Amino acid sequence: MKISRLSLWSCDLTSHETYHMSEGKTCDTVKTHILCLEADTGLKGWGEVCPIPHYLPAFADGVPSAVTEMAPEILGQSPLGVDSLMHRLDKYLIGHSFAKSLVDMALWDLFGKAVDQPLYALLGGRMQADMPLYHSITCIAPDDMARIAREAYGTGIRQFQVKLGADQDWQADAERLIKVREAVGDGPLVYGDWNCGATKLQATRTGRAVAHLDIMLEQPCKTLEDCAAVRQATGLPMKVDENAFDMASLLRAADLGVLDAVALKLSKFGGLSAMRRARDLTVHLGAEICAECTWGSDIVTAAALHFAASTPPNALLNTCDLSSYVGPRIAPDGPTRKNGRIAPPKGPGLGVSPDLDFLGSPLLELA
Repeated sequence: MKISRLSLWSCDLTSHETYHMSEGKTCDTVKTHILCLEADTGLKGWGEVCPIPHYLPAFADGVPSAVTEMAPEILGQSPLGVDSLMHRLDKYLIGHSFAKSLVDMALWDLFGKAVDQPLYALLGGRMQADMPLYHSITCIAPDDMARIAREAYGTGIRQFQVKLGADQDWQADAERLIKVREAVGDGPLVYGDWNCGATKLQATRTGRAVAHLDIMLEQPCKTLEDCAAVRQATGLPMKVDENAFDMASLLRAADLGVLDAVALKLSKFGGLSAMRRARDLTVHLGAEICAECTWGSDIVTAAALHFAASTPPNALLNTCDLSSYVGPRIAPDGPTRKNGRIAPPKGPGLGVSPDLDFLGSPLLELA
């Protein structure tokens, strides 16, 4: 069994509402890339990556070039040894984790179909039937954010990510956290996320203003050292996101005392192979995991859900159905949330099938 054809598509995904983050960053319409690796047996594996602007050192329009560069090392290879092939690609093309993530994802999908097993079975086995979701709330007026939180609570959501810093006003950020906490009551998890956009002073003032509440902070500053200073000054637990991208960064975060929780994202680590190793280390370090990716639709959501389902329940904080935040849906058979939870797709591999009529003609096709 060998990989005989590689096809790549791109399409635009539009958020159901403009997504506002710190430092004026917004996410409205972004480009996602869809990869198909086809074996000489006719089986197809699918991958997706969607690096949003102003977020990570990743460039959506660089995906086709990186895939073209890696293609000679992919075509003609067996998809059954995913780790071996990804190691080969890491030696051939240094870096570009975001572009490697959709290759790795497609390889795992193809592997799962070849052995007729769902992906979670290959990632360690299914440890839970479904997983808790968090709902991410765009950084707008505090009362509007509280309304969004109440609406999501009504659907069964019990974890809320409150985006902060869009107006660089620490008091407004404190009000956002206070009003969302009031809207959902005691018990649900509420955490404020600056996406690296706050100074130590801003984040500390906000944190101290809400320190009497049950609140977690997420990645306020651009460095782990500054995040650690905020954690020490506020006494609030910390979730790391942008600064967690490999084993060394996880160890550094743990050493600094900011690894209460961590977002493991496929595009940052380079796919499921690297994420699986990061998960094992994170579990060992005693942190809780948010299993997700940067952005995207049904394919990347399916990969994150299989990963989440194979993660020990006491180590899984939550996961994210990215495809519910954007349109159009790429795969009609993609999973949907129910009562604040979500289950991985059924069937071998990822268990989702993109709509080929929607994708249209590929922008890249190599054999």
